[in-house]
Amino acid sequence: MRNIAIMLDDTTKTKSGAAPSPRARLIPLALSSLLLVLAACSKQAPQAPAAGEGAKPDAAAAKGEAQPGSAGDEAGHEEDEGSHEDAQEAAGAVKIDAAAMRAAGIRIEALAPGALGGQLRAPGEVLDNAYGTTLITPRVAALVVRRHAKLGDEVRNGAPLVTLASVEVSDAQAELRIAEQEWRRVSSLGTEAVSGRRIGEARIAVDRARAKAQAYGLPGTSSGSVSGQFVLNAPHAGRITEDDFVVGERIEPGRALYRLVDESTVWVDARLPPGKVPDLAPGSEATVVAGGERLQGKVLRTSHRTSESTRNAVVRIEVPNRNDRLHGGDFVDVYLDAGDAARRLSVPTTALVQMQGDTVVFRQDKAGALEAVPVRTGAVIGDVTAIEEGLEPGDRVVVAGAFAVKASMLKSQLGEGHGH
Repeated sequence: MRNIAIMLDDTTKTKSGAAPSPRARLIPLALSSLLLVLAACSKQAPQAPAAGEGAKPDAAAAKGEAQPGSAGDEAGHEEDEGSHEDAQEAAGAVKIDAAAMRAAGIRIEALAPGALGGQLRAPGEVLDNAYGTTLITPRVAALVVRRHAKLGDEVRNGAPLVTLASVEVSDAQAELRIAEQEWRRVSSLGTEAVSGRRIGEARIAVDRARAKAQAYGLPGTSSGSVSGQFVLNAPHAGRITEDDFVVGERIEPGRALYRLVDESTVWVDARLPPGKVPDLAPGSEATVVAGGERLQGKVLRTSHRTSESTRNAVVRIEVPNRNDRLHGGDFVDVYLDAGDAARRLSVPTTALVQMQGDTVVFRQDKAGALEAVPVRTGAVIGDVTAIEEGLEPGDRVVVAGAFAVKASMLKSQLGEGHGH
């Protein structure tokens, strides 16, 4: 710096003492700028710390600012854990502490395959026994003359139900009466007075007249009347469950006037998953529960076709209708003996809940949170339900208190609070 100053002084002088030239005047200005730059650099150079200063705490520490590993860092870690739990709840999981679980009756168990035994439960519908059901219909066009039974009546075998009248029946009655009279006449004369051919013709005529009368629902002998009126009688004992006509109405052949049902036994169609149907043999025991009353029955047959709409198979059960307890169209619960030697996963039926249209089970993850897992269920046997898909052996699931878990999960998802 000193040498530069000397050079500056020397440049301001001339050998002759005359005024400096313009070039000479620029040199001092350049040197002055250089001095200013060097001075600024010397002020910004770092100062070496004095001996012992490195052992003193810095100003931030003296003021109490958080250092790595301090309490402030722990608070940040807790915030991270809280955000992690919030993320779990947002994803459909909820964490509940042990005290809250005990208070709500929530119990968790590990799943293990086991043999399902006991009784298989299924919904059922009561049907009329088709083998004991008859439609009462005329075999010829006729008018209703008189009603002998009405809807709901219990009738005995052979009881009169309705009186009808028909022109065709009148003709048949007349033919039968004439044929019988002719047959009696030729029969009384014998072969000595009447040829064998004549006797044969009379025999054929009476047989044909009787067959025609019977085809119309008439008795095989003439009653002496050709009014055309005839009575339809009950072919067996039973109850009138349908009655669809009025007196004076013209009835065409084949139209049902009455539906007569023997209700001493009824059928129950139980709907089961197709995988359980092969385990049920015809003749095996079944229990039908209607209004708290238990009725014993037996399996008649199993279906060999699965419904395309419900994906269920039908098992038909015959049940003695004690005290007229069951009627066609009733819905009942059916319990079938269905021991299962195969080992499979199952949960208590109360562990299954509905969430967003899915059947779910609550499973505990490694962090202790409870998450809703959609499952595909199988047969319901007693109080447990088989699990076909969605869970694995060893999974820890909620087996009691599932609805309390659902309520806590919905509450956390709605932002009203956390379940932990």
